[in-house]
Amino acid sequence: MESLSGTSSSTYHPAAFRFVYAALRYTQQQLGRNSGSEKTGHISGPELLEGIRLLGLQSFGMLCPLVFARWGVHTTDDFGHIVFQMIESGDMRRTQDDCLEDFFGVYSFQQVFVDDYVPNVSGMFD
Repeated sequence: MESLSGTSSSTYHPAAFRFVYAALRYTQQQLGRNSGSEKTGHISGPELLEGIRLLGLQSFGMLCPLVFARWGVHTTDDFGHIVFQMIESGDMRRTQDDCLEDFFGVYSFQQVFVDDYVPNVSGMFD
């Protein structure tokens, strides 16, 4: 697989890397962070995972776990591994406070994408 900067991974589909990058930008925008500045644009692991959750629901709805599984992503731990592969390849940066463990066991895909899923039906019956 070819990541954003050309490194390869046999574990995760290229779409997973693109989605994580899109989720980074989405999260920065949602939190009003400057994506052009390392200092004011920084997103923590838990913040990024919340952005992944929100963008995933917006993009795929209840199908998130299926889409992510197709990409080789089964837990928040996997997103952490993707982020750190992107850091190693130069596609993302980290601070000294960031660590892989920030992504471990943050939420269950079943819980946040299926059990807690509430479809947005606003405007459907106007």
